[in-house]
Amino acid sequence: DEPSIRNILYVLLAGIGCDAETATSGTQALALVEREKFDALLLDLRCLNVKPEEVVGGVQRIRPSLIGRVLVVTGEVADQQALDLIERNFLLHVPRNRLEEVKGIVSAMLTIAPLPKTPSL
Repeated sequence: DEPSIRNILYVLLAGIGCDAETATSGTQALALVEREKFDALLLDLRCLNVKPEEVVGGVQRIRPSLIGRVLVVTGEVADQQALDLIERNFLLHVPRNRLEEVKGIVSAMLTIAPLPKTPSL
């Protein structure tokens, strides 16, 4: 997303005690998801260089534990393909003009759906 929106989201997440990473493209986001174990993911459907469905599919393949923990942050969602992607993948959504809601949604995501424990070997 735009640098200013990324910065706002970073500060909002820090305000609720989250450690956050930012990515400037879908490719970079997928690389981060592969390398790091995140508790949640905020995603703009207008990812640069990768189709949104490829990012969502990649996240589900790489880190299935993030299913149900993806929050889509974007402008107007008038595009039917975007709406279908959100509905098909049960993604939570918040418009950019309501970013103050991100803290509550992320807090709820992390509280309601705790990450599965890694089995002991």
